[in-house]
Amino acid sequence: MPLITAPVTTPPDTGPPPGVPVPLPEIGYATASYTDPSGTVWPLTDREAAWFTLSEGVSGLGAVKYDLTTDAQPRGGARLRHAQALPRTIVWPLFVQGADHLELVQRWRALATAFTRTLRPGEGPGVLEIGRPDGTRRQIRVYYEDGFEGQDKQGWGREADSAVLSLWCEDPYWTDPVPQSVHRETGTLESFLDPYPTVSSSQVLGATTVTNPGDTIVWPTWVVTGPASLITFTHAGTGEQFVLDPNAAAIGHGNLLAGEQVTIRTDPPQVRYENGDNWIGGINWPAASLWGLNPGANDVTFQLDGSGPGSAVDLTFNPRYETA
Repeated sequence: MPLITAPVTTPPDTGPPPGVPVPLPEIGYATASYTDPSGTVWPLTDREAAWFTLSEGVSGLGAVKYDLTTDAQPRGGARLRHAQALPRTIVWPLFVQGADHLELVQRWRALATAFTRTLRPGEGPGVLEIGRPDGTRRQIRVYYEDGFEGQDKQGWGREADSAVLSLWCEDPYWTDPVPQSVHRETGTLESFLDPYPTVSSSQVLGATTVTNPGDTIVWPTWVVTGPASLITFTHAGTGEQFVLDPNAAAIGHGNLLAGEQVTIRTDPPQVRYENGDNWIGGINWPAASLWGLNPGANDVTFQLDGSGPGSAVDLTFNPRYETA
């Protein structure tokens, strides 16, 4: 299924793309870039460009901070009841320079807009990306909080200046931009009695193990391709399950026909037929649990009643990590 994304363009006068990794506190050698809500990519660690990161002041890239809820124990001490991940704030000092004052002002204004537009209605967050020498990357969604102010020092603001940005992250976990995927499709159907008793794959597409390599739970997206009359997903490890019935009165569609697709997102809960119709009413509420995948191995089962040639399930997720 094609993904519609904002066009990625290059800002003026950015210089060459990030090259040699630089040392960043808490995470070691890495490169960094920022993608604003319009899709424009801004390199942050290229010292040959017109702006670059002052790495000594970077902070907030380490492990997530938690708020612990505890219960006092009668014999002393306490017992942990719940750990709540808190939003993250990243501090990112940025040095900006120009051949003259007017060029500095032009670049300063462009960068300020790139970050502050995350607060415009309908724009959404930007994306801070950390790249490693081995090619792996981790991303986090950021909103501008404050700090795009020049230094009140003699000589600064003429051809060069620096800002110390505070970037607020509603989700404190870092995400691998490369999705993990699992595909299951109905095999060749066999008659139960011809020539010998056999088991058909017309209902269960697979009991399989899905491995989440991340540090915390992830909430997958499911794409189901018909035919199917009833769709059941079960997490064997936790016992959680949810069922989607395309024949439910709230939908009024009938069986999912060959080639028809429905997409189920687990966070936030959303069920959409291929034309955009809302199918959330087809879930077996209140018993349903749109479960996530815990770190490590997860035993799961995909079951499609009324399946046939072409019936398929595609599960995708992006691992989430404590640190960059």
